[in-house]
Amino acid sequence: MKYKIKELREKKGMSQEELSKLSGVSRSLIAELEGNAKYSPTVNTLRKIADALNVKVQTLFLQE
Repeated sequence: MKYKIKELREKKGMSQEELSKLSGVSRSLIAELEGNAKYSPTVNTLRKIADALNVKVQTLFLQE
């Protein structure tokens, strides 16, 4: 699964570290999700990231 986390984060001028602090999700997990994630994160993790980016969870998913 691919996510638009990096694109959304960069549009807000946020670093991975800032997103990590705002969301409570580790920077390493954010980096993995921005790359080629090897596993699916929990809905709770996606919700934390979406809330920190002020978007809906479905916005995080890359539409192919």
